[in-house]
Amino acid sequence: MITLSMKKYQVLLTFIMLCMPMAAQETEKATRDSILEIITGADIPVRTYKITSFGAHGDGRKDCKPAFDKAMQKARQKGGAHIVVPAGIYIINGPIHLVDNVCLDLEEGAVLRFSPEPRYYLPAVKTSWEGTYLYNYSPLIYGYGLRHVSIIGKGVIDGNCAETFATWKSRQKEAQMRSRNQNHNGVNLEERRYGEGDFLRPHLIQLYRCEGVTIEGVLITNAPFWCIHLLESENIICRAIRYDAKLVNNDGIDPECSRNILIEDIHFNNGDDNVAIKSGRDNDGWTHGHPSENIIIRNCHFKGLHAVVMGSEMSAGVKNVFVENCDFAGYCKRGIFIKTNPDRGGFVRNIFVNNCVFDEVEDLFYVTSMYAGEGLENHHFSDIENIRVDGLKCRKVRQAALVLQGTKQKPVRQVEFKNVEVGECKNAISFENTEAVSMSNCFIGGKVGVPTQVTAKDNLFGNDK
Repeated sequence: MITLSMKKYQVLLTFIMLCMPMAAQETEKATRDSILEIITGADIPVRTYKITSFGAHGDGRKDCKPAFDKAMQKARQKGGAHIVVPAGIYIINGPIHLVDNVCLDLEEGAVLRFSPEPRYYLPAVKTSWEGTYLYNYSPLIYGYGLRHVSIIGKGVIDGNCAETFATWKSRQKEAQMRSRNQNHNGVNLEERRYGEGDFLRPHLIQLYRCEGVTIEGVLITNAPFWCIHLLESENIICRAIRYDAKLVNNDGIDPECSRNILIEDIHFNNGDDNVAIKSGRDNDGWTHGHPSENIIIRNCHFKGLHAVVMGSEMSAGVKNVFVENCDFAGYCKRGIFIKTNPDRGGFVRNIFVNNCVFDEVEDLFYVTSMYAGEGLENHHFSDIENIRVDGLKCRKVRQAALVLQGTKQKPVRQVEFKNVEVGECKNAISFENTEAVSMSNCFIGGKVGVPTQVTAKDNLFGNDK
């Protein structure tokens, strides 16, 4: 991390503390605006090259990985470069590893189509899988320890893995459980090596320990696993990205142990969560991670499994999340979903949801400290507190509108619902193990008007006449 960024961050924290005595709404707005001021994304290099000058051909046949490798080498030698990819289909047999100060610009009509062959994504690289740090197949686009990296344009990033990686979920259990055991037992990272025969799918795009990131405009499809994984990174803008990513576990954007992030104007259409905010799983989260914080999600259009999720891998904590002025582009199973259990520990605090609209969901706003019924014997209970909802609408909720599930050891605390409107629902409110919950101007199951007057048809005395 650079010194200037840390100074700005310390100023931000001081500002938040000074604002605490202010009215809650004013404090919320001031905090959000101060976060926005320090999010700049990546600087775009002036020096420009076309990928075709390195031997790439967008003919849908030639392997263009060597050309992308050469382009990255050139960018490294020159201290950065703006790499333009013209219209065409570029076959890439293996990962693109980004370098400092590089912009990958996919012009309209350009398609990066990655090989579906798993062998091309070895040797393994440092990564994280479901909140556990390990070595695994390289993400298809990967950056580690970089500054000022961007992926922009109106082109397409096609993971092209429906017949390979996307079929692996049913075969991943053994390696998945081994990785979790290594996590819980604190096994050294160098001993956590996965690859051929383990069936842990790689991410489509992963930026790990990067600072100054912009991803804008591109269409993402056919990802092997999560689409965009922002791991231990900061100062990030994700803007106007489009998705047609409906394979298994195709989360849209997963910030993990990352901070100072703006996610705006995204058109989601995903086979899993749209935005899933995480901060490491269990022991790895407590010992190696740091909170995901200062995240603003605004003007987005949700479609997929859950719109915005916090957890369940959130052991290092999640705080200062703003979800504003968002709506739906289609079906979502749940709107806002905060999930943890007594395996996780950690905290979720300072969550603000303002002016969001959904059409039909199963559950609208769901907070649980008992996710999947796991971890009851471990007693790493999570703190969930200071949640404010002001302006949340939904036409139809098939199950529960508002759910808060704390634990006796650590109830969900300080939750405020204002201006919540739900047309139809089966179960309006389910609050369990909570403290300091308030509601105002909430209409669940429709708004009741003026009471009717007594008429002759009313049987006031229980007579059968």
